[in-house]
Amino acid sequence: MKVLLTGHQGYLGTVMAPLLVEAGHEVTGLDSGLFAECVLGPPVDDPSTLALDLRDVEPHHLEGFDAVVHLAALSNDPLGALAPDITYDINHRASTRLATAARTAGVSRFLYASTCSVYGSAGDGLVGEDAPLNPLTPYAESKVLVEGDLSALADDTFSPSCLRNATAFGFSPRLRADIVLNNLVGHAVLTGEITVLSDGTPWRPLVHARDIAAAFIATLDAPREVVHDQAFNVGTEGNNVTVAEIAQAVADVVPDATLNITGETAGDPRSYRVDFSRVRDLLPGYDAAWSIADGARELYDKYVECGLTQVDFDQRFTRLAHLQRRQSAGTLDESMRVRSS
Repeated sequence: MKVLLTGHQGYLGTVMAPLLVEAGHEVTGLDSGLFAECVLGPPVDDPSTLALDLRDVEPHHLEGFDAVVHLAALSNDPLGALAPDITYDINHRASTRLATAARTAGVSRFLYASTCSVYGSAGDGLVGEDAPLNPLTPYAESKVLVEGDLSALADDTFSPSCLRNATAFGFSPRLRADIVLNNLVGHAVLTGEITVLSDGTPWRPLVHARDIAAAFIATLDAPREVVHDQAFNVGTEGNNVTVAEIAQAVADVVPDATLNITGETAGDPRSYRVDFSRVRDLLPGYDAAWSIADGARELYDKYVECGLTQVDFDQRFTRLAHLQRRQSAGTLDESMRVRSS
């Protein structure tokens, strides 16, 4: 297929683009470059690129594509809380506008990166795709809104699929340090300490970036009738773990790191365990392969190999800090649009 990949210069997109090519797809990226410079290690060989803000996409930009894989978003709960209007503008309104433009342009498949955080606080039972949605942040709320809009757009010629990714982990050349496993390994490498401010009891489902990419590829390859207007949880039950268990996995990998669960902050209401049987049942051959222990080891090895520094960890690879730094430097305006030089 000829695939347009939005957000190809982000954390997940940088992993997914070459895997899509390896799977036989012709890939073009679309990205405004918010995180293009956030590279740890050698320079990245990106696919051909439409340098475009998501909010400016028109139907003519999408003509000739068979599928859109839509990853681009402001993917950060602290940023969503600080600037909810911008989060809704980009994550909801621009995403729905993109899907509408894709349908107008004759794009037949639209794969949307949603999130398991749409379940919010769901207790200890496993939640499947038909469970009530209970988003607790602007980021998660925006995902729920887009899912509804995509379902309304679905018809005989336009087939959307919503992939509700568990919390991502693992190395990407365009690193994110503000997601839980990546963050804890980084702190352990740089400071020798693993500190959990909560009591460590909330449940989190985790999934490796490469396993997310594999799920999108499997969805593209699946017959239309299997994935049409369908939601899929992306992950594996074995990676439904508590925050304390994630921290212990880091302690098991990083030499001489000390683990301290302080419990000093209020309890986190976001706690949910997820059922991933639908993605395995409907997409034969797909199963998330990376364990949390595998990911912790990969991250430790890459951080050491690439010479991760505290400054880069805190600024370049932490989404909110990076965007604030770019605004202070004048390369981003107040609405997160890239200013032309």
